[in-house]
Parts: sequence; C-alpha cells; structure tokens
Amino acid sequence: MKVFTNGCFDILHRGHIELLKYCSSLGTTVVVGLNSDSSVKKIKGPKRPIFSEKDRKFMLEACKYVDKVIIFDEETPYRLIKEIKPDIIVKGGDYVGVPVVGGDIAAVKIFGYLDGYSTTHILEGTM
Repeated sequence: MKVFTNGCFDILHRGHIELLKYCSSLGTTVVVGLNSDSSVKKIKGPKRPIFSEKDRKFMLEACKYVDKVIIFDEETPYRLIKEIKPDIIVKGGDYVGVPVVGGDIAAVKIFGYLDGYSTTHILEGTM
C-alpha cells in the first residue's frame, strides 16, 4: 500500500518523525509531498522557510520511514496526489474535522497531534 503525506517540514522535529513513522506503519511505500520554497513563503510568510527545499528534501530522504520525496509548487498537493494515486493520505492532528485535499482520491487517516512539537513554537521560543 502506498501512503502519502505532505507539508513544509521546515525544521524537522520529533513530531514530524512520529508522523512519518505512523505513515510507514500503514503501508509499504511512503511518499512525502514537500512544499517548495516559494509555496512555504506563501503559507508561512516571508521569513520562511528556514531551510531550503534542497536541504529539507535531503533530511527527509535520510529518514528511514520515507521512500520518496517530491517537491511541489502549487498551493495544494492535489495534482501530485492524482499523479501518485496513494491508497492512504495521512495528515496531522490539526486536520481533525477539516476536509483533506485528495480525500476524494484516497482514504484519509489523521495522526494524533503531538503536544509540544511545532516548528512555529520552536521559532517563537515557546517550546
């Protein structure tokens, strides 16, 4: 089974790794859609990303739970999801009760949010 997740993964932290581990437990292949630098700026603001897409991709590819990383530039990964055709899409706990992009293509699983792990909190010094 092919599992897909996506995000900025700007400062890789334990919450991200736990999410990727969960993805790995659901299938045989984990594909990560990684927001490009320009899309991160649109989503998070002009001071982000902290790390370039090249560095973020390198770190994710080094994770034993990830099989493939694909950078996308659109606002959402819908085109990428249509292309990949995953069996399962995994999103973090902040997506509870929110429509998930690609939910019309694959089953959606929500990974419980890990309190205390947030890139924004790390940058604000509130962790």
